[in-house]
Amino acid sequence: MLASERLVELGIELPLKTAPLGAYLPAKRWGSRVFTSGQLPIQADGKILTGRLGGGLDVTDGQQAARTAVLNALAAITALLGHVDEIREVVRLMVYVNSSTAFTEQAKVANGASELLLEIFGDNGRHVRSAVGVAALPMNAAVEVELVVGV
Repeated sequence: MLASERLVELGIELPLKTAPLGAYLPAKRWGSRVFTSGQLPIQADGKILTGRLGGGLDVTDGQQAARTAVLNALAAITALLGHVDEIREVVRLMVYVNSSTAFTEQAKVANGASELLLEIFGDNGRHVRSAVGVAALPMNAAVEVELVVGV
């Protein structure tokens, strides 16, 4: 099943590509790979899912933020390539989690993004991944996601 068909089946509409917050590209193709810059969990209404995991936000909140951020990464890739179906496979996912010093469930937060990629791309959504706790993120975002895909 094509990714576009799966998105329809899941009732998911990719957001519009968000403008970069600085002097960088949201996504860049290099050979048969596309790399995204860090994508924040900016919702359709423009609000950012903010806060610190273990300091007011729980794992479920973080998973939702990771899902939102990975959809923004897919939107940046789609804007570059012209169509989501140009994505052949997900190669790498990096999830930065705005974490308190006591929070150690970054991998569970990252599952929000990983599981969504599997739902959309099936076996082609299997990827390598890192989930890292950080002291702060731009605009106090709960997470930031980077994605590498094969095209």
